[in-house]
Amino acid sequence: MGGDGVTGRAGWHRRTGVLPLTYLAGLVALAFAHPKLPGWRWLAIHLLLLGAATNAILVWGAHFTVAVLRAPIPARRTGEAIRLILLNVGVTAVLAGGAADLPWIGVGGAAAVFAAVAAHLWWLTARLRAALPARFTVTVHHYVAATVALLTGIPVGAWMLVTDDAARSRLILFHAHVNLLGWIMLTILGTILTLWPTVLRTRMADGAVAAARVALPLAVSGLVLLAVAVLAWWPVVTAAGLGLIAAAVVRTAIPAVRAALAKPPESFAAWSIAAGAAWLLAALGLDAWTLLTAGSPDAAVDRFGIVLLPLLAGAVAQVLLGSLAYLLPMVLGGGPAVARERAAAMDRNGAQRVAMANAALLAFLLPTGPYARIATSLLLLVALCQFLAPAVRLLRQPRR
Repeated sequence: MGGDGVTGRAGWHRRTGVLPLTYLAGLVALAFAHPKLPGWRWLAIHLLLLGAATNAILVWGAHFTVAVLRAPIPARRTGEAIRLILLNVGVTAVLAGGAADLPWIGVGGAAAVFAAVAAHLWWLTARLRAALPARFTVTVHHYVAATVALLTGIPVGAWMLVTDDAARSRLILFHAHVNLLGWIMLTILGTILTLWPTVLRTRMADGAVAAARVALPLAVSGLVLLAVAVLAWWPVVTAAGLGLIAAAVVRTAIPAVRAALAKPPESFAAWSIAAGAAWLLAALGLDAWTLLTAGSPDAAVDRFGIVLLPLLAGAVAQVLLGSLAYLLPMVLGGGPAVARERAAAMDRNGAQRVAMANAALLAFLLPTGPYARIATSLLLLVALCQFLAPAVRLLRQPRR
């Protein structure tokens, strides 16, 4: 039951692989429907982060936890399936409540998401307690810290659905930073330790594990400092927190760069992940500048859009797409030859896709007119569709 058969790993990932792809397809649909939806930006953010990224994190976080702790592959995945069902019921309610202006539906959805993520945290800590000492345990420590961050950010998001008080701008900044830089970024930093050299098909650089062990307390300290500072509105302290987070990213990146120098990226997955890491650092610097120069929490929220694009489309989306492009072909069974065939299909036109998406992102950030922004948005949409088409075909292929 734990192998690669229909009821094992391959069948599980064939089914759960549909989840993030569905939310990414929702982004494509939203791109065409957004003129009729006043809250389309909020929907887009939550389709990507709460829908696609959170599903991927729960599925692949469990996968990597079992792998790095050398735990037995579970014979049954009932608990994991229940967590995913609860998560997606909650995400659907949050999206519906936000889109239809039904705040209490959204609050109920947030409660379901909270319960699913709390159950995931319990599962992670149980695996840690049961595991023997392992070299890459620090990866799971990243996941635990990331999950605690999300559990801190969810109630604030739910509160904002039903209230509109003077502290709203500070709560928005808290919610956005804790969820993006806590839940998403900490998960990326923990996963990249083992995923990056695997994607490059090379050995891990010396010092990578030690770097991860240093980076985790740096990132957590920076996140706590940033969270407190945005609530109190201490701009200089927020910049200090972002500086610590950036230091953690750089510390993690140093051995990753060494590995890439030894074996340069060749695939879409590798270049997409590398581009996402570069955008993350750029977004952290832009975020610090925005908060330092905003003058007030209201002004910071108004200007936060210029930080969100590099963070969401530049960092989160590219790391997510690159990771899925590598992982899905590897876990669907059929042997090495079939995996290489699937990987080649996911990699087709990879250089064009990465170059086009990143050129479009850069152009979008420039002070251009509305027609140029429409053109660059369409290029980003094309790049997403170029990922989704082979990914959907991959999951629809007969089992071999």
